Amino acid sequence: MALKDVVAGMRNEAGIAAVLDVLKQQLGDKIQTGQSFREQHAHTTTYLTTQLPDAVVFAEKSDDVKAVVRACAQHHVPVIPFGVGSSLEGQINAPTGGISVDFSRMNRILSVNAEDLDVTVEPGVTREQLNTYLRDTGLFFPIDPGANASIGGMASTRASGTNAVRYGTMKDNVLALTVVTANGEEIRTGRRARKSSAGYDLTRLYVGAEGTLGVITSVTLRLQGIPEKIAGGVCTFATIKEACDAVIMTVQMGVPVARIELLDEVQIRACNAYSGLSYEEKPTLFLEFHGTEETTALQSRQFSEIVEECGGSAFRWTSDAQERAKLWKARHDAYWASKALAPHLDVLSTDVCVPISRFAECVTETQQDIIDNAMLAPIVGHAGDGNFHVLVLFDGKDAASVAATEAFVARLNRRAIDADGTCTGEHGIGQGKMSFLAEEVGGALDVMVAIKRSLDPNNIFNPGKLFRVDSV
Repeated sequence: MALKDVVAGMRNEAGIAAVLDVLKQQLGDKIQTGQSFREQHAHTTTYLTTQLPDAVVFAEKSDDVKAVVRACAQHHVPVIPFGVGSSLEGQINAPTGGISVDFSRMNRILSVNAEDLDVTVEPGVTREQLNTYLRDTGLFFPIDPGANASIGGMASTRASGTNAVRYGTMKDNVLALTVVTANGEEIRTGRRARKSSAGYDLTRLYVGAEGTLGVITSVTLRLQGIPEKIAGGVCTFATIKEACDAVIMTVQMGVPVARIELLDEVQIRACNAYSGLSYEEKPTLFLEFHGTEETTALQSRQFSEIVEECGGSAFRWTSDAQERAKLWKARHDAYWASKALAPHLDVLSTDVCVPISRFAECVTETQQDIIDNAMLAPIVGHAGDGNFHVLVLFDGKDAASVAATEAFVARLNRRAIDADGTCTGEHGIGQGKMSFLAEEVGGALDVMVAIKRSLDPNNIFNPGKLFRVDSV
């Protein structure tokens, strides 16, 4: 996450000028070079330096994407895909300039196959848009990263979120993609069949590639039936370890929880103030169960017994839709609630993920690290799969505060890696975690670089992300 990691190579001024001339002729007013457009397509929710593209193309069809890629490939100019800009590790920055491809106008739902429980969408469709469209079919798309992210962006960062403990992540829910490759042609990575042994799994190669191997132009997704009954609830604990132990026991006993979210006492204080709640300021679990009237009641009773054994408060649960919506709205607003604790400070949201058996240890050590360094940093996590976030409040204009934040995030990442976990469960690498990817994967990084060089020989696709690759 050090600033040196976000510095890329030299700008190709002649190539950029040539591409702008070509695309203005081919795309007309779909390409914009105004300062405000460029600024809107390079903002970042970390303190990483904003790096503007030279132009923004508002793609309306895959032919527009092909035109951009062909021009940029010919002149060795970067192409940076843009969904809604909710990525957290500088994925949409343009460190050497180039063309940002905005997919907000490619937001059509192409086909719904209700009998097969799948849907194909353009990359600019957002998760909320998709679920609103699907409502009358009795189906829904379960991946919920909190932000109303675009489906293309979610695939590119291998997003997950609050429902991952039951429904998996994007890698488990993408059946196929269409992708524009470095020669400007569009390929299809798979079919709608639920399994295949035909060749390399190209779908999962592109899912999580953060736009560094090609540009996604459509996504085919698995869908789920809307549960007959949904119940949710809250319980508190005296310590963060007790809360984590309850999570571990729930997972290990096989209780089919749909969501199980951890909020420490600082995050609860923030949510109470921001969302008008009145929970005790203690480590807290938010839960949700999906099923029938009988199964959700049974699961709630099972969890109540676990809570009691771990020393928690009585588990208060409800199936009232409005109460559940209020609960999860507060959870999804955790970032803004944290920022409101100290509005004059900046917020850095970082995440790690560890094996569930190491979850309590890792979270407890992280909380102690925060206390020892007198930091204001709420913890919130998708506890059911060992993934948690730390929202660090710091002064981005103060070098000492920035240095302390960088040092904390480095310790957090290494703590997770030492526990045989990962430096990011769902935010991705982008620019912010490049050095930690190398620490985590070791020699496998050479394989990743080889794949990148093979599929993107001129390093035009989102350069300066994941790892450094010199242009050929």
